[in-house]
Amino acid sequence: MTTPFDAIVIGSGQAGPPLAVRLAASGLKTALIERQHLGGTCVNDGCIPTKALVASARAAHVARHAADYGVSIGGPVTVDMKAVKARKDRIVGQSIESLSQWIAGTPNLTLLWGQARFTGPNTLEVAGEAFTAPRIFINVGGRAVLPGWPGIAGVPVLDNTSMMDVDTLPEHLVIVGGSYIGLEFAQMYRRFGSRVTVLEYGERLIAREDPDVSSEVQAILEREGIAFHFGVRDAKVSGDAANIRIALNAGGAAHTVDGSHLLAAVGRRPNTDEFGLDRAGIATDSRGYITVDDQLRTNVEGIWAMGDVNGRGAFTHTSYNDYEIVAANLFDNDPRRVSDRIPAYALFIDPPLGRVGMTETEVRAAAKPALIGVMPMSRVGRARERGETQGFMKVLVDTESERILGAALLGIEGDEVVHSLLDMMAANASYKVVQRAMHIHPTVSELIPTLLGSLRPL
Repeated sequence: MTTPFDAIVIGSGQAGPPLAVRLAASGLKTALIERQHLGGTCVNDGCIPTKALVASARAAHVARHAADYGVSIGGPVTVDMKAVKARKDRIVGQSIESLSQWIAGTPNLTLLWGQARFTGPNTLEVAGEAFTAPRIFINVGGRAVLPGWPGIAGVPVLDNTSMMDVDTLPEHLVIVGGSYIGLEFAQMYRRFGSRVTVLEYGERLIAREDPDVSSEVQAILEREGIAFHFGVRDAKVSGDAANIRIALNAGGAAHTVDGSHLLAAVGRRPNTDEFGLDRAGIATDSRGYITVDDQLRTNVEGIWAMGDVNGRGAFTHTSYNDYEIVAANLFDNDPRRVSDRIPAYALFIDPPLGRVGMTETEVRAAAKPALIGVMPMSRVGRARERGETQGFMKVLVDTESERILGAALLGIEGDEVVHSLLDMMAANASYKVVQRAMHIHPTVSELIPTLLGSLRPL
């Protein structure tokens, strides 16, 4: 027997629940299928829990430097990792509970638990039962991959998911991967009190960023005592749960790194290999991502793909924007497109990096006539008052159109301030609109007009 629905959403990450609720609210009999836990990566082992850990780590860091502000705390700073984890778990639990109540209180919406597998273009099997719908939305996310190093299968390896279960302090955390996930864990655990070493295949950190950004991020983290090896090759892993040894070549020299814990943060892959996509005829690319058009439709009529699984973004905000695009096209007669959105994201180390639009490297490669402005955070009054002057701000502007092309704000509150530039880009307005605005003193944002006033030819 096959149970019919008007619409089925597979996966309860950031795009899934709001779309399922919107479908149900429109009068469509809707099913939301989840195989493990509500909320997806962001709620369970991504944004929410990691930023809760970042907050605890920052509290420890600030406490250790209290004397710099004329404050005495009366003894050494200690970190109770069990209490840190418990706080994180409470925050995650609150998010899951809120999501559960939302779904349960929505008429026309049924929550199904189990692994979904396609049996045809419009049919699915879940826990031995068959379901069908003329509209199916795939929102199944991705998972971490491990480096293919000899011997790595013989030792315990943590990833961003299993790291959420750690409630003790690693003596020496070795992190494979010098990009966003790896660097956030590196700084937080160094601030908790672990010794931390980062192993990076490339010649610098976060290779998608400009070299000056990579260099400054490295300097910030090295000042906190984090060690780095770049150009890692020929790595071999040995040891056991008590001690993990990585023999490697870095920069032409042999090294041996001994650690108590090993965390893999070298990338992610889409969860497309367990859903029987071939039975529905759904096309994927060479990396396993579901191919979609500009409105997130797959090659199969009546099937859409949202979130990390479509390869069109790897963030919570891009996933939620996928939902907005699909809903706008289905219900609002509003032909929104993926290609309309402006790339924007952040690296949540401390201080954070806020990024929007093109990098300087991309602007140069495009041979665009452009202007550039760069300002150290040491010129920002708010940063000096807070004693946090690391980093810099950089913005790029099209010479002819006066439109902002991109920006990198590495510094205190850079992840918030960058939105002032993002909004101007979305409005397709001249940079002079911001440059001539009067901003409040003393803030970080007040230096954006000054930054734009310092533009020079690239």
